[in-house]
Amino acid sequence: MFPSWLTSKEPSTDSANERHAVLGTALRAPLLSDQEEAIFACGCFWGAEKGFWRLPGVVSTAVGYAGGQNQHPSYQEVCSGRTGHTEVVRVVWSTPAIDFSDLLKLFWECHDPTQGDRQGNDTGSQYRSAVYTTTAQQMTLALASKESYQNGLAAKGFGPITTEIKADQPFYFAETYHQQYLAKPGSRPYCSAMPTQVVLEGFEGANFKLPSHVWAQYNWEVSHCVLRSDNQPISLV
Repeated sequence: MFPSWLTSKEPSTDSANERHAVLGTALRAPLLSDQEEAIFACGCFWGAEKGFWRLPGVVSTAVGYAGGQNQHPSYQEVCSGRTGHTEVVRVVWSTPAIDFSDLLKLFWECHDPTQGDRQGNDTGSQYRSAVYTTTAQQMTLALASKESYQNGLAAKGFGPITTEIKADQPFYFAETYHQQYLAKPGSRPYCSAMPTQVVLEGFEGANFKLPSHVWAQYNWEVSHCVLRSDNQPISLV
């Protein structure tokens, strides 16, 4: 069974069997004992999802909606700004291979978490920055990383972080055509992320597992950098 916070409209046979366009894994598979999941929002979910699926140790990603009031919202409803949801990426990962700290590093560095209801040219509450955790340890790490990153941002002249951090928010799968959008033939290359070029340093409880050459694949000096990268997962070799 899925966790109580993970939900969607009753899946059709096709969506219930839907597989990740790059990783080949089932989008709606129950977690294994050595897996965890969390939800991240950092602007348009097309580019955000690609950033996460490329990390070694990530098992699956899916885009959707979270943080709002209405149940089972559609893309059009979320875009209206009236449902309270933000565009998000659900990430499932192997805990022996990658730590939540690594995912937080990508999250904070891949966008500007000080922009409020906006990311780049995309404006509205559906583009706000957020981390929705699923365990107590994830919440502890998310808050500690936020404090550390705020210190780094302030040193570079940025304002307060506006990222919303909450636990156990219902996740609603987005429509099939949004899933792994940037990897599909004919997709419109688009990403709203505006990285600050501030690096997330170590923070209390951090246990980074990925080597430096993985992070070298993300050039934060270039806005929307995921558009200039390969779709395939980054190799550890």
